[in-house]
Amino acid sequence: MPESLLGALALLLVLEGLLPFLSPTRWRQLFAQLLALSDGQLRFVGLSCMIAGLVLLLLAVG
Repeated sequence: MPESLLGALALLLVLEGLLPFLSPTRWRQLFAQLLALSDGQLRFVGLSCMIAGLVLLLLAVG
């Protein structure tokens, strides 16, 4: 279990680093757009990401 959790965290860091590495200008633009969102909009984005992640996890495990 700890190895799986560590592997998942490592994969998350790799995926999170792809956009800033491949296209730093686009990443800055995207980050600026996120900063302009209201709290409610940002919460919705976060909730959508969590739901998508859970669905993908269920599909991968189940």
